[in-house]
Amino acid sequence: MASAGGGPRGSVRPERHVQTGRGGNGGSSSTRTKSAPPKRPSSSSAKSSIDSDNAADAVRVRVAVRLRPKNNEDFIEDGDFTSCVELQPEAKKLRLKKNNWSSELYKFDEVFTEGASQRRVYEAVAKPVVESVLEGYNGTVMAYGQTGTGKTYTMGRLGKDDPSERGIMVRALEDILASISSLTDSVAISYLQLYLESLQDLLAPDKINIPIVEDPKSGDVSLPGAAVVELRDIDHFNELLQFGEANRYAANTNLNTESSRSHAILVVHVQRSVKVKDENEGASVVSSTDDLLAASNHVPIVLKSKLLIVDLAGSERIDKSGSVEGPMLEEAKFINLSLTSLGKCINALAEHSPYIPTRDSKLTRLLRDSFGGTARTSLIITIGPSARYYSETSSTILFGQRAMKIVNTVKLKEEVDYESLYKKLECQVDSLTSELERIQKIRQDEKAKIERKLRKQEDSLAETKRTFTTKCENLEKENNCMTMEIKKLMEELNDALDQNNLLSGRIVEMEMSLSQNKQQQLENSTYKKALSDSTQMYEDRIKALLEQVEKEQARCAYLELEMCGARQEVANNENSSKMQENSKVNELQKELHKLKEESRNEIQHLEAKNSELLSEKDLIYEELKSMQEKVMQEAKHRRSLEDEILKLKKALSENSAVQLERGTSMLRTTSGVGGGAIYLPRTGKSRDTIPNQKDTISKIFEEVGLSNILALLKSEDLDVQIHAVKVVANLAAEDINQEKIVEEGGLDALLSLLETSENTTIHRVTAGALANLAMNGSNQGLIMNKGGARLLANVANKNDDPQTLRMVAGAIANLCGNEKLHVKLKEDGGIKALVGMVRSGHADVISQIARGIANFAKCESRAISQGHRKGRSLLMDDGALKWMVTSPTTFSASTRRHIELAFCHLSQNEENTRDIITSGGIKELVRISQESTRDDIRILAKKALNSNPAFLREIQ
Repeated sequence: MASAGGGPRGSVRPERHVQTGRGGNGGSSSTRTKSAPPKRPSSSSAKSSIDSDNAADAVRVRVAVRLRPKNNEDFIEDGDFTSCVELQPEAKKLRLKKNNWSSELYKFDEVFTEGASQRRVYEAVAKPVVESVLEGYNGTVMAYGQTGTGKTYTMGRLGKDDPSERGIMVRALEDILASISSLTDSVAISYLQLYLESLQDLLAPDKINIPIVEDPKSGDVSLPGAAVVELRDIDHFNELLQFGEANRYAANTNLNTESSRSHAILVVHVQRSVKVKDENEGASVVSSTDDLLAASNHVPIVLKSKLLIVDLAGSERIDKSGSVEGPMLEEAKFINLSLTSLGKCINALAEHSPYIPTRDSKLTRLLRDSFGGTARTSLIITIGPSARYYSETSSTILFGQRAMKIVNTVKLKEEVDYESLYKKLECQVDSLTSELERIQKIRQDEKAKIERKLRKQEDSLAETKRTFTTKCENLEKENNCMTMEIKKLMEELNDALDQNNLLSGRIVEMEMSLSQNKQQQLENSTYKKALSDSTQMYEDRIKALLEQVEKEQARCAYLELEMCGARQEVANNENSSKMQENSKVNELQKELHKLKEESRNEIQHLEAKNSELLSEKDLIYEELKSMQEKVMQEAKHRRSLEDEILKLKKALSENSAVQLERGTSMLRTTSGVGGGAIYLPRTGKSRDTIPNQKDTISKIFEEVGLSNILALLKSEDLDVQIHAVKVVANLAAEDINQEKIVEEGGLDALLSLLETSENTTIHRVTAGALANLAMNGSNQGLIMNKGGARLLANVANKNDDPQTLRMVAGAIANLCGNEKLHVKLKEDGGIKALVGMVRSGHADVISQIARGIANFAKCESRAISQGHRKGRSLLMDDGALKWMVTSPTTFSASTRRHIELAFCHLSQNEENTRDIITSGGIKELVRISQESTRDDIRILAKKALNSNPAFLREIQ
């Protein structure tokens, strides 16, 4: 933890500590603690490294969640709502469901499904911490969760029979031992347990009540007296771990047959030797110890780091674990006490409290560096899927959420080994002295050779200078000659340009004269030849054109003949068309005259009818006046009756008139409660308003009374009726209220309201209330016996509102979870109505339909396997099978899983074989066995395929 002894936790700033002491062999050593990012230390001089202060690196505690697969107890208790957890591993999110209508979403750094491998869990959670420890930083990997959710399996599994099941402890030591050098590095471990608030050594069982000592300056925690065993290889570690696990306290509880009754802490001490290259290499004067250190090529640095792997005992409730007396009760008390102290420290750190209660427990003292300290920490929380342990799962998730807010400041701890450095430097000085003498002699010999070569080079340089001077003079003369020649060439070029311009003008003149006088130019032989060639070409073209003209003339003559024939034919057609037009005109004239006569008669008839209607209008107007007078009289009478009703209400007793009026006003002010998260979870209200709404409902229930609230269901005021149904629906969401509602006649009132009302809101809210009541098995039979399924089916057939259909589908889906009601549910049209609601296409409606069919198929399959029922499935005649086979893959993952689960259960019944084959279900069953996201569904599909010979024949 961040502060020792529960003191205030201040801000962390980088500090430098240098401690000088005597080594084991009389040598000196220096311990250096510096803040640094979690990377490999770069090469730098020892002196500069000791004196520098690097900025601290803030690292948040990483939290992962792992879901335990369902066990035999979970499958035995299988029902409508058994799993309270829905994972979204792609988005690293987890949805915790309180019931079918209410849930909350949480985000973690990693989310592991029940099928996640031990290797994947290690690489995501512990491997980054192990790599950081190998780089010289402290690290912690800890498991937290309810008893029986797989903490010890995740952390301490040996994996003797199956290497893939090795836990984090074994895999971490494998990586550490594989990464170190056996010559320069070392790894040692201590294995302890905290039992009944007493720290005991698992590797030396006779050592109990080991003290915890804290350094007042650095705050480091040490355990004097604990056995520290240096490891040889991984087999050695496995033997030590197996020996320690045999000494750990465990017991058989209702939650776990081998429940750990103590917190296990594996402490791994890693010491690595690294070399930091000196930047002052090459200094020639050695005047002090610091200069001697700077003059060396490398400084031996020792990285000392510590890894804590903590397997906490499971949090548990005494009534659920069965630890109600004897030693197990004491163990449970101490376990919960230490976990409570840890939770308080986590809360204080997450809320940045100035006081951190680290001294409340030995566990928090051991972990003070893991949360808010200088270690890199990874926490994995383990949970179970069962809804029976919803509160324990919720507490574990909230613990992980608070831990994610904690930020640690990782620091690197290095030590300079001056003793080994002195020995190394002494050897280097001796070798360098002899090397220096040898080099001096070589340099003297080379100096003489170089002086001789220098004299030769000087003579050669003088000769080269003379030669160069001569060449320069010759080049200068050549340069002058070239300059003169270039001037001459430039003059000649200018003359040539003038002539070129003159010739260009003459060429232009000649071209103009050529265009004016072509006959004169033809005298040139070249032009004559070209003219003759062009003349021949034009003659050929003229000849061809003449031939073409002759052809066109012949064609024109042919066309003229055809045109004459066409003109003659047109003239004949015009004569015949004129005769036909004359006959048609006569006929049209006759018809027009006839229509005029009919129209005149019709107009006369309409005028007579109009006069009759006018007279009837006058009579109706007189009747309307008399009706208005009657309505006014009835309105006055109604107002007088209302005044009398108000007087009667005021005259009623305390528990009738005053409380009824008060309850009505309260119902009006809480009209939004019915749309809350209790049975309408998608209204967009935040979770913070839900407790206030529940308090309001409870207040209404206490002050008004259930009988008065149910009486309001028969009110003639539609708004009062709607608010009353909403209150009843919210009350029905709590188990303790359902029995009272049924005893007071609330179920009969809701069914009567569902049958008589035509209001869509009444239908929606009433269906939601029935869905809440149908979550209780005893209420399901009452609802069916009173015709509830028939009424729900009628509402589903008459409505198209998605929210109403969602409530109806949810109520029928709850009824599908009772195998005893299946036959009557089908007879009353419940199954047909459920499948028929697919027409809405709404995702929430489809989700409830899929859940209902899955409940029906599971219960039916279980009844067939237990021998309670035989024959073809009741789902085959209402289109459910066809919908499951052809359902699109665009549905949500949970909806798709319900459909796949229902289809697999139907496939287990051999009586359904023919229907599944004819509907094309074999292809879908094969797809589920290969592509389903759930392991248990894939196993169920493969079992159905392999156990049915007809299916195997179809596949082949």
